[in-house]
Amino acid sequence: MIGGNSFTDVDAVAKLGVGKNMVSAIRFWLRAFGLTKADELQPEAKYIFDSGTGRDPFAEDVNTLWLLHFLIVSSKVASIYKLLFVEYQREKKEFSRSELQSFIKRKCSIPEQKNVYNENTVRKDIGVLLKNYVAPKDLKAIEDFSSLLIVLGLIIDTGKLSTDKEQIYTFKIGDSSEIASEIILFALIQMKGTDHTVSFDVLQQLSLIFGMPMTTLIDIIRSLEFSFPNTLVFTDNSGIKNVQFLRDIDGKEALNHYYDQL
Repeated sequence: MIGGNSFTDVDAVAKLGVGKNMVSAIRFWLRAFGLTKADELQPEAKYIFDSGTGRDPFAEDVNTLWLLHFLIVSSKVASIYKLLFVEYQREKKEFSRSELQSFIKRKCSIPEQKNVYNENTVRKDIGVLLKNYVAPKDLKAIEDFSSLLIVLGLIIDTGKLSTDKEQIYTFKIGDSSEIASEIILFALIQMKGTDHTVSFDVLQQLSLIFGMPMTTLIDIIRSLEFSFPNTLVFTDNSGIKNVQFLRDIDGKEALNHYYDQL
């Protein structure tokens, strides 16, 4: 239920001004980005996109896009996003469509569960994911540049072909100067849940999600120690690295610190 309306209302098509399939697509992507749950708007959706009080309702700021990227990977509704950016990237930095599909098939091979993997569905999902992140080479295909997350440059077409004549893609790991430290803080808050400690494994996941070396992530966390005094601290005791939260802080406080400066 959104604003007293539901995607299942008989007049949803008329109210949204789009076709039935598009209504279903809008509903799915809102869930995939973690902006709705059981068709109820989540705090992040209202914070960013509310027509009256939203901080960036047209997603014009690049850090809103980094936030959306984090949300789609961490929500796990569109599960291949986490499978690619976290689990696959831990194993390899380059991939073709068929290599990624084989990886997903292996991950879905759960003896206790049937019908977890569908070849055609996964193939289509991979195509959509790549379209969301990979900049098209044909500059005339204007509609192919409409995907919001392309600007992040997290997946790059290498221009090389595999032995099966497929395009080979790679993950971008490098300059992360455009990512606001507050977005990293928001991600740390979300990943820690009710705990006060963020483990090194979670830090590794965040470095992969945001396409930055671990050393860069640690530098950002150390800068947060000064921006948010008495809030968090990075510790490295006998080689055990983690982040300790010293007080309760919610994601809205972290985001306010960024968006209030715009």
